[in-house]
Amino acid sequence: MEKAKVYYADMRTSFNENLPQKLERLMERAGIGKIDFQNKYVAIKIHFGEPGNLAYLRPNYAAVVAKTVKKLGGKPFLTDCNTLYVGGRKNALDHLDAAYQNGFSPFATDCHVLIADGLKGTDEALVPVEGGEYVKEAKIGQAIMDADIIISLNHFKGHEATGFGGALKNLGMGCGSRAGKMEMHSAGKPYVDTEQCIGCGRCIKICAHDAPSIRDKKASIDHEKCVGCGRCIGVCPADAVQPAGDESNDILNRKIAEYSKAVIQGRPNFHINLVIDVSPNCDCHAENDIPIVPDVGMFASFDPVALDLACADAVNKQPVIANSQLDRMPHTHGDHFCDSAPSTNWKTGIEHGVKIGIGTTDYELIQI
Repeated sequence: MEKAKVYYADMRTSFNENLPQKLERLMERAGIGKIDFQNKYVAIKIHFGEPGNLAYLRPNYAAVVAKTVKKLGGKPFLTDCNTLYVGGRKNALDHLDAAYQNGFSPFATDCHVLIADGLKGTDEALVPVEGGEYVKEAKIGQAIMDADIIISLNHFKGHEATGFGGALKNLGMGCGSRAGKMEMHSAGKPYVDTEQCIGCGRCIKICAHDAPSIRDKKASIDHEKCVGCGRCIGVCPADAVQPAGDESNDILNRKIAEYSKAVIQGRPNFHINLVIDVSPNCDCHAENDIPIVPDVGMFASFDPVALDLACADAVNKQPVIANSQLDRMPHTHGDHFCDSAPSTNWKTGIEHGVKIGIGTTDYELIQI
């Protein structure tokens, strides 16, 4: 089998080339022009950053990708799905506010923003996962599945549950609807936090299985009837319906790989990782700690597994930044991400991605 090609550029600039121009050159060298974009809808999957977090990718990078797609004849849009947790991006209106607040306006990025799973995170496509061991039918944001082509533009950084977040995390977890995110995080079924419940009954109206009921103005969910679809989570106005959150990190990584397969299977896809501002935790946090290693560079590939592995290998070659979270942790694993978040093992997601056929660990790194 031929090695996957992963293209790399460092973050050095010159009087003749700035970073946006370098990213454009990287994409061209990595072969983005081989895709037929003519009159195709192109979903550019990105994380807009939780309000308060400043480690997310600058909109300047998204603008480069959008303009490249337009130059090749495509119709790009920036997209993400609503979050499962309570925060600034749990519904489409708040999510758009967050995106615009962080600079992702059509004027800055040269394309529009669509929240893929709709107003309340319930607008989803049910996508069969070929060969899925944990997920038979992924719940993916409808607008993402309506696109003809998917490009992931990923901030490669640490993550407290998966070890790191890169292409697979942005594709798998990021493209899942709120119910899809619950499926990845949980093997159980949702429950009601009665202290937060306001007894509005919206969970009863949305459920097709008569699982929720209200007694003494508080809802409860009958797990004998509940099928775990998670729609009640999306419609609850008080965030009283909560996922079980009982899945192990290893299985979480494998489910993310299977959701990634649902997103990319059967259509052209291309992936970019920017290994900069490598914060220890996800951009979903309303804050960001200092980076754990110095900036590394930009990477691009048609293979999301090889891309993530190449970036992890590159990060592990970097020195640790003094006074960072990683610097304060025991270095017992021989791996920066596992040392920074000892309960994680990012390799499980990589291995499962290979097993289900979405990529390879055999890569060739080509510096431009």
